[in-house]
Amino acid sequence: MSEIDELIQKSRKAQKEFERFSQEQVDLVVKEIAKTVYDNAELLAKMAVEETRMGVYEHKVSKNKGKSKTIWNDLKNKKSVDIIKIDEEKNIVEIAKPMGVVGSVTPTTNPTVTCMCNAMFALKGRNSIIIAPHPRAKMTSLKTVELINEALKKYNSPENLIQVIKDPSIQKTEELMKVVDVVVATGGMGVVKAAYSSGKPAYGVGAGNVQVILDNDIDYETAAEKVISGRAFDNGIICSGEQSIIVDEHDYEKVVKAFESKGAFFVRDQKTKEHVRSMLFINGQINKDVVGQSVKKIAEIAGLNIPENTKVIIVEADGIGKEDVLCKEKMCPVMVSFKYKTFDQALKIAKTNLELEGSGHTAAIHSNNNSNIEKAGICLPISRLVVNAPSSTTAGGSLMNGFAPTTTLGCGSWGNNSISENFTYKHLINISRIGFVNTKIRIPTDEEIWA
Repeated sequence: MSEIDELIQKSRKAQKEFERFSQEQVDLVVKEIAKTVYDNAELLAKMAVEETRMGVYEHKVSKNKGKSKTIWNDLKNKKSVDIIKIDEEKNIVEIAKPMGVVGSVTPTTNPTVTCMCNAMFALKGRNSIIIAPHPRAKMTSLKTVELINEALKKYNSPENLIQVIKDPSIQKTEELMKVVDVVVATGGMGVVKAAYSSGKPAYGVGAGNVQVILDNDIDYETAAEKVISGRAFDNGIICSGEQSIIVDEHDYEKVVKAFESKGAFFVRDQKTKEHVRSMLFINGQINKDVVGQSVKKIAEIAGLNIPENTKVIIVEADGIGKEDVLCKEKMCPVMVSFKYKTFDQALKIAKTNLELEGSGHTAAIHSNNNSNIEKAGICLPISRLVVNAPSSTTAGGSLMNGFAPTTTLGCGSWGNNSISENFTYKHLINISRIGFVNTKIRIPTDEEIWA
């Protein structure tokens, strides 16, 4: 018997036992998953930074604590067992049922909270889960699952509800995806494509490339602080992190000063831009040596002399979309800037860059003009538009907005994804519907129907 076969066998046995748990019992288990990561945030953050050599320890602590509490806060009052909804108007009763065994493919950029998040969603629906971590993050993922499983013993939950491939590989991950009941793939496009080709129902996510439009009716310093905090968070490895600022040309120099006052370093001369461009991208692909690295290290590699307080580097783009490779996603604390004459032109710049990479994911706008905000939402090929907030830390759900807290952000058909919303527990349950004859309904005449 192969390792995957053994994991599956144990997982199915555990799931069948867990299926008998009540809503109250399920919620105690799900809460414990979150609380365990919250209580061990520092340890797991330290492990992730040391193992992956990416990101910022303090930011990972913040992420571990923030995601655990916001996800639990969102899940704690949601029904996911037996009858979950009675629609009296339509006389429909909805009953939640598990999907079975969930296969979760997790990335090197998020080895703790992705494991935690998907485990919470899976178990909320009374499923079991097997995690296939990125090889460069396997020890952090193993420790996360180990701590969770130890904590769950107090609730007499079945053994092997949450398992992890101890020595992951592409082959094992592909084998896993073919035998589970549903796949959740968070990572590069290769992984997502493999998930959708596995023959099983799958949820995958597309690339991010968040375009940020700065309207001309805002306080630029306030906006600068939010944008920079989002771009700098965890050294820019979050897919919902800000990538470009699109600025009214009449206020451009004012914006430059505002951003510089908050820790931005602008690259404006052509020779230096070329150097930064060739450092960030090799044959059109992101240089893996810069992913998740600090702004100081990026500057050293690029030969830039930056002030001590620099948080992000902003390069003035030489074109939009395919005209400049810098318009693509950059998984490090580097952004590009653009100028626009009209708001419609700002939308064109954002849309062109998204169509190059990141279509379906996320955009952001800083504006007090509701008409422009709605226009951006209508025009741009995105699943979510973040308004007047750091995209990096709020697009995946926050206590301050209505997006479902998650680590997996669907990108719709634009990103070759099956959903265009934030992935959550509801995507891991089957629903049976009981339909009664509704005596309260007045049946319209043909004339009324076609009127």
